[in-house]
Amino acid sequence: MTESLEALEGRMAEYRTAISVATRRGDKVTARQLRAELRDIVQAYSRRLDELGALEEPEGPETDGPQTAPVPPPPAPRVKGAAVPIREQAHQALTILDAPAGPKLIAATHEAFLSEAVVTTRLGSLRRDEERSFAAQPFARPFYICPALSHDRFTPVRGLLAVSTWPLEQRIVGPLGPRADFLTHARRIGEQIARMQAAGHEPTLPAWALLRRFALNIPGAYEGYGTPDAARVIQAADAEAKVHADADTAARHAAAARAREVLTEPVRLLFGATRMGGVDEATAPAENQ
Repeated sequence: MTESLEALEGRMAEYRTAISVATRRGDKVTARQLRAELRDIVQAYSRRLDELGALEEPEGPETDGPQTAPVPPPPAPRVKGAAVPIREQAHQALTILDAPAGPKLIAATHEAFLSEAVVTTRLGSLRRDEERSFAAQPFARPFYICPALSHDRFTPVRGLLAVSTWPLEQRIVGPLGPRADFLTHARRIGEQIARMQAAGHEPTLPAWALLRRFALNIPGAYEGYGTPDAARVIQAADAEAKVHADADTAARHAAAARAREVLTEPVRLLFGATRMGGVDEATAPAENQ
């Protein structure tokens, strides 16, 4: 029986919570196994999105006579209030990207793979709404859209959003975080396009444009003309990611360990230290050591 998107999202949330718990306990074997299982669930989630997109494609009329080129129907008017809520849009795009991202990338990803525009100006107020909701009733929702956190003071990183069910290490942006997350985005977009092709669906022009945008900034990923090869982009992104992996992982884990000691309130672990009452100078790491 095919699981619904809601069921898969719930399973992803459960697995990410379990991974976070196993990581804090130092149980690397369990954490590794859970991450492998989570990847399967994420892939199932992506396949389900593809299936739902395919079901919405109209079928052409069947005729026995000569066929003429079909005239594309005019776009159906959007029913007011029928669009996916903004927090669901952000969650869907971030699930594909699998790393903190800004409003423009979230919007471009959602349009490329889910064919629905995202009003980026609403994403800024969304984070504040999510924090108020969590403060009023903690963990009432399966997930929250929260900010990425800086590695030194654990304050929200301006313009970067994440998902609350991700491990803290994944939501922290360290010195190598921007490049590491860029490579994760590139790999995930390449994987999404590869899945669409394997399922017999032609990726949209926005999807190719998004992949090209990343490929142009990864050595060996793209020659700069024609359509990028998804497999080549994935391979090039993985190759560079390995160069940064050890240092980036160490920085994230060290910062996450400090954050769990300093940020004692659950709301602060998700939404960051306040700028007025944030991390004290005495607990902040010294720079240039």
